[in-house]
Amino acid sequence: MPGLQHTVTIDAPPHRVWAVLVDVERWPERIPTVTAVERLDAGPLAVGSRTRLEQPRLPAAVWTVTELAEGSSYTWVSRSPGATITAAHVVEPHPDGSRLTLAVTVSGPMSAIGWLMTRSLTKRYVETEAASIRQVSQDPAA
Repeated sequence: MPGLQHTVTIDAPPHRVWAVLVDVERWPERIPTVTAVERLDAGPLAVGSRTRLEQPRLPAAVWTVTELAEGSSYTWVSRSPGATITAAHVVEPHPDGSRLTLAVTVSGPMSAIGWLMTRSLTKRYVETEAASIRQVSQDPAA
């Protein structure tokens, strides 16, 4: 199963990083790789929650939360013909504050071809997202 993982250390407590991570409605103003977000259900993220994301150079996608451990991790999935993309978001305590891990895996009959076409873009986006979340989490005014 093709995929990638990126981890950063953040000088902020896990609860602060978690708050930034799950505030997906504010991602377009905080994360340059996300241009639009539309929550398709009310309330905080929960298993079954759906969010429509638009990102440059990628088709708009609806992401559905499949797993959630409040305060520490969530996984969501987006399906398209021939491929399923799974994105995991994990916040853990670290001696320097927190450790954030973002991971993306792709499965399905078209996943290998799709991954070849999007791997470098996805890697750049995941690294940018982690850096942006770190920056916002470390900013006491954010």
